[in-house]
Amino acid sequence: MNDTRAALIVIDMQNGFINDQSRHVIPKVVDLVERWEATGRPVVFTRYHNYPGSPFERLIHWSKVQHAPETEIVPELQPHAARAQAVIDKRIYSYFTSEGADVAARERWTDLVFCGVATESCVLKSAVDTFERDLTPWLVTDASASHGGQAAHEAGLLVARRFIGVGQLINASEVK
Repeated sequence: MNDTRAALIVIDMQNGFINDQSRHVIPKVVDLVERWEATGRPVVFTRYHNYPGSPFERLIHWSKVQHAPETEIVPELQPHAARAQAVIDKRIYSYFTSEGADVAARERWTDLVFCGVATESCVLKSAVDTFERDLTPWLVTDASASHGGQAAHEAGLLVARRFIGVGQLINASEVK
């Protein structure tokens, strides 16, 4: 990992995505963010916002995370989000909204380190989009989870290994 050009991207750690299947990841993400902040490197948070008539509502029949408190970042991470380099609001799976892409390009980041929720969707899509932009993605496996459960998390990791490479999946303890 190119430490001087790396950013930690915390994906969708919002109340609406935290349940009994994903709650365990909160302390892992908090610890990772605190260790990352201590190095002085940038942290970015994303917040997903669903909306009436979205593809999520029309095609998946999922209408959650449209309003507070579901859209708010979990209380344990709110102080970190308040001092983050950016908080990217998005209506898509990926970090790479126009704002997210602009921040990454402006800062000339080469490596994006992803954690958060949900491994098989927003975390995975962000990592794959990073790969396709010729940047280096890192997926922190034990600081990511799925509100869909362990099987969904494991499925996301399986697909990530195929999409971005086995070596790009790391544990939080490997993040320096």
